[in-house]
Amino acid sequence: MVEKDLRLLIDFGSTFTKLVVVDLSKEEIVQRYQAPSTVGKDITLGLRQVLAQAQEGIGFKDLRKDSMVACSSAAGGLRMISIGLVPSLSCEAGVRAALGAGAKVVRSFSYELTLLDMAEIEKISADIILLAGGTDGGNKKVILHNAERLAHSSCNAPIVVAGNKDAQDEIRTTFHSSGQLITFAQNVMPDIGTLSVDSCREVIRQIFISHITKAKGIDKAKEFINDVIMPTPTAVLNAAKLLAGGVDGEEGLGELLVIDVGGATTDVYSIAKGYPTHPEVISKGLPEPYEKRTVEADLGVRHNIDTLLEYARMAGNLTEEIQEGIKSRFTSLSKLPENDLEFKMDSILAGVAVDIAGERHCGKIKMIAGPFGEVFVQEGKDLSEVKRIIGTGGPLVFAKEPAKILRKILYRNDSPYVLKPKEAQLYLDTMYSLYAMGLLAQTEPKKALRIMKKMLSPLS
Repeated sequence: MVEKDLRLLIDFGSTFTKLVVVDLSKEEIVQRYQAPSTVGKDITLGLRQVLAQAQEGIGFKDLRKDSMVACSSAAGGLRMISIGLVPSLSCEAGVRAALGAGAKVVRSFSYELTLLDMAEIEKISADIILLAGGTDGGNKKVILHNAERLAHSSCNAPIVVAGNKDAQDEIRTTFHSSGQLITFAQNVMPDIGTLSVDSCREVIRQIFISHITKAKGIDKAKEFINDVIMPTPTAVLNAAKLLAGGVDGEEGLGELLVIDVGGATTDVYSIAKGYPTHPEVISKGLPEPYEKRTVEADLGVRHNIDTLLEYARMAGNLTEEIQEGIKSRFTSLSKLPENDLEFKMDSILAGVAVDIAGERHCGKIKMIAGPFGEVFVQEGKDLSEVKRIIGTGGPLVFAKEPAKILRKILYRNDSPYVLKPKEAQLYLDTMYSLYAMGLLAQTEPKKALRIMKKMLSPLS
């Protein structure tokens, strides 16, 4: 095997450090490796383990540093606070921008920040604070008030300002002597009902690369690899976008849904318009992004076992014996199932995560009273017509019956107003490599797309 044809694509996860080796000349995945994450100690320990595994498995000693890039969701991922004006408008726009940038929004605030709000913000110690509010040329009072509060706080997180552009000069003056890192992006909601999140997403990604990786100790990995270039959810979103839309000379699969079940969170990605499919239904709220991500921080199959078991218990799908067995066996965050019973238990947790995360991501229809009678309104995306669903994440990829778990995201007759896909082909990310293809897509999008098409396995 020719070394120059290889790419080593790494994910520093909260539970495992993962490595995917790709042969570009053959457009195929050579192998994948993983080791328990060591970000709490020294991130390079886990990295060295997977690199040693690769050296032994591939059969040569020297791995070129410039052939290796990484993403990361370790050390709690990219934790953000979103501050806006109105909850359903600029604040929601900020949340969507943050989620699309691979962040986990730990708290949102609206209107003028109070002293109690500031105490909570300081206690959270987020990685980034997103300050939005006001359309361009609209309300400046609230964002200026909130900027003043932040400038006189003990917060040391980088602040991204993505609100009313007419307030930028005054905000810049406010923060002039604060010592805080302030970066400006385009307004996430320049007009009422208009989302503009690309600029904000890119600013967040750049801050992640230049500041957050250092703060979390992830930059130590640069001793061995070329760079950590994005949060892991951004890499998965990039892969999903490429797979759906294709690239010049290589057709994509069309609208799709991806669900990533992990130890710390369960993420759902939809690459779809999501417009109402019934003529009597009207949309409500901000327009939905074509490329949407939601992250459920309470649905990790290791970090949130008690929560998942409570959901299963309320649904009547769990005996007390199984519940106690799960609690006693999965006490370690890096614990993997080792026998049929443990695989069954792991699948129960993953199935609950898929069901609840899918329901939260998909849109819903509600009946409200209008001036001429009751009307049906849609909040969120109608994904009922999406024809392709891809499952990834260890609890799905290594399950004994992945299709049984993944089917939990489909439409159910007992929840007719939840707009989940009704009839869709299910696929499995057999090599657990979507994140790797999102990394590879930065330089080799056509090859990344072809490799994805090979590695996705249809489930019956």
